[in-house]
Amino acid sequence: MPFIEESDLLELHKDIDKAQIINERLLDQIKFKNKELKKSKMQRNVLAGVTALFLIGVFGITSYMTGWSSRAGSVENQNNLLVSIDSLDAVKARIDNLKEQNEELSLVKEYYLAKKFLDKETIYSVQVQSFVENNVTLASEALTNTLFVKTNPFYSYSLGNFQTLEEAQKFRKELVSIGFDDAFVASYKEGKRLKIEDPY
Repeated sequence: MPFIEESDLLELHKDIDKAQIINERLLDQIKFKNKELKKSKMQRNVLAGVTALFLIGVFGITSYMTGWSSRAGSVENQNNLLVSIDSLDAVKARIDNLKEQNEELSLVKEYYLAKKFLDKETIYSVQVQSFVENNVTLASEALTNTLFVKTNPFYSYSLGNFQTLEEAQKFRKELVSIGFDDAFVASYKEGKRLKIEDPY
């Protein structure tokens, strides 16, 4: 049997005691770490649970509100449909009214285009009267077949807008036959009288 000295045996016991102390410390550290891990795991689980409940709540509220708004939207759509059916006749009437106004505006536009054209061309008209002052309203300026022109020192009032002198002379004869004895033909360009034409 091998021989062990007492000092070596004591050293061996000391090493064993140190190892046991180290083991106990390690076990304590392991227990402490396990407690921390359990605590952090529990915190994570609680946080995950709270987060899940929050998300479920938000999803539930969103679903409820979406369902409510879609129900409200469907009721609103039904009301809009009823309103649109009721107002369809009003819209048709308004469209017809706008068409009539458009036709009237087209006529006015044609009138102003014709008036601009007439202003640039030489036209013939039959002067029936002259006035010293411009305070006599004989006809609306909107009438295309009348002229009210300043011819110094008078204001002259003429009827008819003709392209040719012959047409104006013929119209003058008709006016003379109904009592406008002083009527005469004059030529105009750009709203100004050019000259008095031969009446025959």
